[in-house]
Amino acid sequence: MTSGFHYYMNKRLPLFLFLLLATQILCIGQVPGFFMKEDKRKVVIPFYASNSLIIIPVSINGNTPLNFLVDTGVRSNILFSKILGDALELEYTRRLKLVGADGNDDLMASVSPINHFDVGPVEGIFQSILVLEDEFIELESVIGIPIYGILGSEFFKFNPVKINYDKGEISFFRTSAMKWRPLFYRKLAMSIDDNKPYINAEVRQKDGSFIYPKLLIDTGANHGLLLNRETTDEITMPPLFIASALGQSLGGVLYGFIGRVDYMKLANFKLDEVLTSYPDETPFSYVIQNSGRYGSLGAEVLGRTRLIFDYPRNRLLVRKAENFYTPFEYDMSGMSLKKIPNDDNRIYVSEIRPGSPAQRVGIMTFDEILTINKVPTFIWELGEINKLLRSEPGKEITLEVRRYEGDDLTKWEDHKFTFTLRKQI
Repeated sequence: MTSGFHYYMNKRLPLFLFLLLATQILCIGQVPGFFMKEDKRKVVIPFYASNSLIIIPVSINGNTPLNFLVDTGVRSNILFSKILGDALELEYTRRLKLVGADGNDDLMASVSPINHFDVGPVEGIFQSILVLEDEFIELESVIGIPIYGILGSEFFKFNPVKINYDKGEISFFRTSAMKWRPLFYRKLAMSIDDNKPYINAEVRQKDGSFIYPKLLIDTGANHGLLLNRETTDEITMPPLFIASALGQSLGGVLYGFIGRVDYMKLANFKLDEVLTSYPDETPFSYVIQNSGRYGSLGAEVLGRTRLIFDYPRNRLLVRKAENFYTPFEYDMSGMSLKKIPNDDNRIYVSEIRPGSPAQRVGIMTFDEILTINKVPTFIWELGEINKLLRSEPGKEITLEVRRYEGDDLTKWEDHKFTFTLRKQI
């Protein structure tokens, strides 16, 4: 019987080892991540850019593609609506409480742990999604097109990813590619902490002092340079600045100040007079301090470069884009504009700065803009309007607006205002 057993094992052991090895290989190939569907050196994914924010269509579990924001500053994939998540028939395992970036608002999210993402020639397997239980529609208001979620940092985890803002293309490379630095690119050491990318830059402030901050590379933020004053006494405010809403986060609006630094250097590429955000301290600030970072680089700077994120080799490759030397300009009208969500390109004034050109001629918050220089608003994209309003000091702008009587949308008066763009900072 013993000899029979050994005979059996001798005949079956090679088959057993083969099956075991095959199972291990299969498991290795199915770790959570994003991978090319075909064995190629690279594949290309076109994207839509709004103020240099990267938006791509993503299909979840074979459903209709939805617009997602590509965001290196966020670790997890996020879906902005539980109603939408239910319609996609996502399965949930638990609930989490999230803290907004303003540190004040608690957000509840359901976790859907295993999903398949289809991003054209790239697929994401075993993808977890945080599904917000309260619908978040503010990004559409700010960007001007519907955004249904965020594609987090796992998209970059295993493969070099090139972002070409000039062409509106993402190139997704085989892991073994990019062993050598491409021509005209410069290399920056990049650390990956909590799945987020960080680099160090050189910044000369308006008082002449230098800082060498650790900065989060945040493709999902529309600022230029952001410096958190609570992280170090080395950060100094410029003599000229204005109070402003700095941006929209999941937790709410972030407030602070906008100013400039003399210059910043990124891989020895010099950018002059960079618009810089100085947010107010929030209860969330301790997280930033614990990370060791001084701030972040957003799309207003990143969009002037071509970038290759190489997480496997801990490096960022950078070269100048066509608009690298375009001056940094801030809104010259004094208006903050938003799109009415889920409506056909209706734009309204969400905030107005005291003493600004728009405020002085009588424009008010909640005025709906009908035409801009005689061109109907429905022809404009929100990003194009914002570019116009920071385009050229001395440029004359004529707006036709509709002013409603309180909350009664059946009663209104139409007004016409003309003002001249004036540089604020």
